[in-house]
Amino acid sequence: MKIVAVSQRVDVFPERGESRDALDQRLITFLLSAGLLPVPVPNVLALQTPDGEQTDNALHEWLNAVAPQAIVLSGGNDVGQCRARDLTETRLLDHARAHCLPVLGICRGMQMIAQCAGGELKPVTGHVRTRHKVSGQITADVNSYHGFSLAACPKEFAVLARSEDGEIEAIRHLSLPWEGWMWHPEREEAFAAHDVHRLKQLFDIS
Repeated sequence: MKIVAVSQRVDVFPERGESRDALDQRLITFLLSAGLLPVPVPNVLALQTPDGEQTDNALHEWLNAVAPQAIVLSGGNDVGQCRARDLTETRLLDHARAHCLPVLGICRGMQMIAQCAGGELKPVTGHVRTRHKVSGQITADVNSYHGFSLAACPKEFAVLARSEDGEIEAIRHLSLPWEGWMWHPEREEAFAAHDVHRLKQLFDIS
């Protein structure tokens, strides 16, 4: 099985004085169903001072030790909500680019891919806790849980699917094996065959 590094959301519990990394167990099951071995990435391995200086290189050491063959940026949290997570995912994308690793960005993960490529986000209505159709190179009925959308397709990417109201729902890098999906494949009652198949193709799983 291919090892895939999976980024995690951050849940804050003020009453306990805790910030916890978290991952939906359904996402683990989805990745396992595609023949992948998921390994969650802690969010405090990459640290910076307020002026942007790196203070800890533990994420680099972690990546060398785990040697992931692919990367998944999971959903949850808005971009900019948690600095540690933003930094972790930015460095994961840097690592994926340097080693030409396949990447799937799910919802927020797609937004991070776009933002790291110089894209911008915009608020969107009618896309939270609903379903809608997407069309283009990907045609499907998908779930939707996002309050932000891509303002435009970032450079070096192509649009794979749009929603009925014209929002960008999936993108693919023009030269790297990177894709972003705004829906959550793991939140389907039964995993969609087209999602599993597309993930296997992206991550080159026979």
